Amino acid sequence: MSKLKKLIKSPKGFLMDAYIKRVGVWFLTRSFTIVVTIPFALAIIYYLFFAADRYVSESIISVKQAGESSSSAAGFAAIVGINTHSKEDTLYLREYMHSLDMLKNLEKEINLREIYTAEKLDFLYRFYSFLPQEDFLEYYKSRVAIVYDDMSGLLKVNVEAFKPKDAQALSILILKNSEIFVNELSHIMSRKQLEFAEWELKKSENRLSAAKEAILKFQNTYGIFNPIEQAQSLAALTLEFGAELAKKEAELTALSSYLQDNAPQIVTLKSEIEAIKRQIKKESGRVAANSDDSTNILASKYQTLIVEADFAQELYKLALSAVEQARIESAKQIKHLSVIQQPSMPQSAKYPREIYNLITLLAILFLLYGITRLIKATIEDHKY
Repeated sequence: MSKLKKLIKSPKGFLMDAYIKRVGVWFLTRSFTIVVTIPFALAIIYYLFFAADRYVSESIISVKQAGESSSSAAGFAAIVGINTHSKEDTLYLREYMHSLDMLKNLEKEINLREIYTAEKLDFLYRFYSFLPQEDFLEYYKSRVAIVYDDMSGLLKVNVEAFKPKDAQALSILILKNSEIFVNELSHIMSRKQLEFAEWELKKSENRLSAAKEAILKFQNTYGIFNPIEQAQSLAALTLEFGAELAKKEAELTALSSYLQDNAPQIVTLKSEIEAIKRQIKKESGRVAANSDDSTNILASKYQTLIVEADFAQELYKLALSAVEQARIESAKQIKHLSVIQQPSMPQSAKYPREIYNLITLLAILFLLYGITRLIKATIEDHKY
C-alpha cells in the first residue's frame, strides 16, 4: 500500500528508486564475478600477453674526498653512522641524478625515449612519446631507483629497462655524468676559495707597492734617505757640542782665576765658547723648528710611512701564506666518484613478479568482496 501511495505521489522518484535498487541487487548477487573473477582474469591476461620483461642494472657508488682525515672525531662519527665528509655531497648527487639536467645530458648521448617507447604491448609500463618533458622526467625517476644508505654513505642505483643492454648502458651513462657533476662541484668550491685568497693577495700586494712608493716619493721630495737616523745623528752631535761647551766653560773658569779678562787665552776660550753655543743653537733649530721641513716633523712623517710599509709587508706575507694554504686545502677537498660496484649486465628479468603480484591482487580482491558481502547482508537486514 505504501508503494502504491509513493507511486501516485511521485512516479518519477518511485521508478528511480526501483531502478537503483534493482541495479544494486543485481550487483550484489553477482559481486564475486564483478569484484574478484573479472579483475583477476584481466590481470592474468595482462601478465600472459601484454606484460614485458623489465631488467634492472645495479651499481653502488660513493662520493669520496681526497683529504678525508682519520681523526678521532671522524672515527666516532663513523661509529654512530654519520659520514661527516661526504654525506652532503652524496645527497646532492642523489638529487642531481633525478634532475632534469641529468635527463637532458642523457638524451644528448642516448635515445632515451626510444628505449622506453620501443615496447608497444606493455601499455602500463611503456612511455608514450607524445607526452611532455615533465611527464618524461617523472617516468625517468620511476625507472631509476636511487637508495641512500645512512650507515655506509653509499648510493645504490637501480636502472630499469626493457632490454638488459639498455639497462646497463643507461646505468653507465648515469655514472659518467655523475662523476662529471661531482668533479665540477668540488672544483667550483676549490676555485672560489683560491680566487678569494688570490684576490686578497693582490690587494695586499697593491697596498705594499703603494707604501713603498710613498717612501720613495718622500725621500725624493725632501732629499733625505732616513730622517729618523738624521735626527738621531743631530741629537748626538748636539750632545757632543754640549759636552765640549761644558769643557770649555770649565777651562775658562779655571783660567779666569789667575788671568786677566783680556788675556789671549781668555779671549780665545770665550770665542770658542760663543762659536759652540751658536752651533748648538743652529743644530737644535734643525732638529726642532716651527717649520714643515724640520727634522723632527720629517722623522714623524717618515715613521708613519715606515709603519704602514711594515704593516703592508706583514699583510702581504699573510696573504701569500693564505694562497699557499688555499692551494693545499683545494687539493685536499677534491672529491671524486668511487664506484664500489660497476653497472651489472642483468641475466634475468627482475620485473614483473607475476606470482607475487597475482597473489597480492587476489588478496585485495577477496578483501573487497568481503566488504561487498557485508554491505549486502546489511541491506537484507534492513528489509525486515
